[in-house]
Amino acid sequence: MDDAELVAACRRGDQYAFAELVGRYRTPTWHVCLQITGNTHDAEDALQDAVIGAWQNLAKFRGDARFGTWLHRIATNAALTLVRRRKDTNSLDVTDEDGFGIDLTDDRTPFDEQVTVVDAVRHALNQLPEDFRVAIVLAEYAGLPYADIAEHQQVTVATVKTRIHRARKQLAELLTPSHI
Repeated sequence: MDDAELVAACRRGDQYAFAELVGRYRTPTWHVCLQITGNTHDAEDALQDAVIGAWQNLAKFRGDARFGTWLHRIATNAALTLVRRRKDTNSLDVTDEDGFGIDLTDDRTPFDEQVTVVDAVRHALNQLPEDFRVAIVLAEYAGLPYADIAEHQQVTVATVKTRIHRARKQLAELLTPSHI
């Protein structure tokens, strides 16, 4: 079944179809949540909130965008809400043992250096303005095309390109040895 058929089945109350549909997008959606929240526990909470929100709001899904894009939008909003709620506790600086979900592994690189790089990337991502961070995460970790990111952020494709360009530039600056 394609996504449209699964969505139709979901609207008829078929929970198995919904599980199949969400399962197709779970991993990239979780990575989006992880990159925005900064740790696995918050990412799981955000993903769970997103899945519940998607189920509860399935009737509002118009089908203008792909289901995966719509789910990413819900997940991004859930993750941002969670980050804002927990900002006072500084949860973005918490180190998790799962390696933050960024595949920076190189079999030739010692583990302690890998951890240092992952922490540096996490710290750099968290210093970006929210719009830039969301755009770069959706592009690099969710693999969304610029048009989908533009729709998600309710801006033009040109604005998305600018945000991603500036995010990359800021990340490169933040990750230079003098900033780490």
